[in-house]
Amino acid sequence: MDCKKVKKIFRVVGVKGAGAFVNYGTEVPKLAQHFLTRLDEVENHSGIEIALFEPKREANHLEGHFYVGVIVNENLKEVPVGMDYIEITQSYITTRGEIINIDNLHTRLLKWADEQGYNRDLESHIVEVYHPIENGEEEVEIYLPIHH
Repeated sequence: MDCKKVKKIFRVVGVKGAGAFVNYGTEVPKLAQHFLTRLDEVENHSGIEIALFEPKREANHLEGHFYVGVIVNENLKEVPVGMDYIEITQSYITTRGEIINIDNLHTRLLKWADEQGYNRDLESHIVEVYHPIENGEEEVEIYLPIHH
């Protein structure tokens, strides 16, 4: 697994969801499927799916918000009704792997961050970018925000 530090700009059009962190495994894909039915309303989109997650800050932090959407190539003049345009510039630590290993990828990235002495930025969104690969499989790129 290859971990690295990057500075990245994400331009996203998406829809906002919220709920209990424990339900994200079902809630996020459900909202993403709904969003994809409206994908043709989004101008200049790249076709690359993305999700932004409020980080869980502590054990008692049980509910959060998230966005599911698509990366766009430039600022939009018009955002479809019920959607948001978000632009984030942030330092991240990142890794990429098969989506079926997503929990393991998160765990290993957090361990690597500790080993490297990076401090997570719990005020910024965690970003996941989804890439289709052959045989209907999918890879995920995980970006954990860090303090510069």
